[in-house]
Amino acid sequence: MTLSLPEPIAAYFSADALGGDLVAQCFTSDGIVIDEKREHQGREAIARWKTDASERYRYVAEPRAIAVEGGERIVTAHLTGQFTGSPIDLRYAFTLADGKIAKLEITA
Repeated sequence: MTLSLPEPIAAYFSADALGGDLVAQCFTSDGIVIDEKREHQGREAIARWKTDASERYRYVAEPRAIAVEGGERIVTAHLTGQFTGSPIDLRYAFTLADGKIAKLEITA
């Protein structure tokens, strides 16, 4: 079964395997990522966050489910990588605006 993701979210997960600069382009210019209780705002900060996370954890994320809660699209993704607790399912809460991601919050 293929999961049908909105275009900005599908682009995010495709770019996730390719690098920080491509991930950052999925966001609005003032987009925000909240991960590990830290906030990263703007494309430059998001690119640094993604590059650092990829180097530290060497992970692969596979979207498994999507739901809508209020104004957010909630994606459950299965992550495997070089980190304590691997594999794990994480909750990606996306807020979309103008065909881009305005906010992403990642939690366990």
